[in-house]
Amino acid sequence: MPDVQPASEVRTAVDAPVGRITLNRPKAINALTTVMVGAIAAALDAWEADDAVSVVVLDGAGERGFCAGGDIRMFRESALARDGAALEFWAREYALDARIAGYPKPVVAIMDGIVMGGGIGLAGHASHRVATERLRAAMPEVGIGFFPDVGGTHLLAAAPGRTGTHLALTGLPIGAADAVAIGLADAVVDHSRLDELMAALGSDTPDAAIATVAAASAEPPPGGIAADRAWIDACYAAGSVAEIVGRLEAREEDAAQAAAATIRTRSPTALAVTLRALRSDAARSSLQACLEQDLRIAEAFLQTPDFVEGIRAVVIDKDHDPHWDPPGLGDVTDVDRYFAPPA
Repeated sequence: MPDVQPASEVRTAVDAPVGRITLNRPKAINALTTVMVGAIAAALDAWEADDAVSVVVLDGAGERGFCAGGDIRMFRESALARDGAALEFWAREYALDARIAGYPKPVVAIMDGIVMGGGIGLAGHASHRVATERLRAAMPEVGIGFFPDVGGTHLLAAAPGRTGTHLALTGLPIGAADAVAIGLADAVVDHSRLDELMAALGSDTPDAAIATVAAASAEPPPGGIAADRAWIDACYAAGSVAEIVGRLEAREEDAAQAAAATIRTRSPTALAVTLRALRSDAARSSLQACLEQDLRIAEAFLQTPDFVEGIRAVVIDKDHDPHWDPPGLGDVTDVDRYFAPPA
């Protein structure tokens, strides 16, 4: 299979009828840059009218994961410099997510290893989402003073019951079984059978190829979401984050108590905005409406202290001791501005 861009952070190749796009920053768990987003979009544009390509595969280089998200350090630097680079990235990224969702040919995303943030944006909106038993998927943005963007609230709002709210407000990772259970993945294939899947995609329809290899794969380790639905649905139906935490803390289940403790470490502002975004008409109506809302919210977060502080605590200094402003769940009063329409 000839490699079109051998030195690129995105490798593209055609082995008819499969067009393959491989994210190629393995040391960074294939975290997305603006250049990478452009390269993926260019490949999709080129292959849309190419009769030699009937199916597109998205995967990631290296053993650690498909994609850990966006270039977080760049986001912080851009917020501090107010240079517009982060906003430009998000605008292009969200447009790519919408492009993948509406692509006229099947897009098969291989969700192997770590798939978080922007990785969910790429894979979660594909027509065929294949997880492996190694999947560790999450939207952990509230832990850095941000929110589940890339249409993440659209995906999580559609999850059964209040499971999407639980995952959005805690940022906790899930495995393959839970990803299927909440509608984030469609099938599970053994990591050791991915080459077999690629070969099958070259000779059969995506549906048939995936079904065949999935049937030959082992059952993934069981998840916990289904077993926890009773307390998840009861607690996360509350009207505010503070009330949700109160309900969780009143439960006897250890998992509910742990969820409450986790939420209390997250940015109160990010939590309030995330809950409203999940319950907004935009998140429930269409991906496009959600992505438009995401861009408005993301732009507002660039002006907040929590976004810069969260990245410092988690990524830069790694002390995991963010000082949120405001600090308490009941102290957040200015949520409307994150949802204000463009002036």
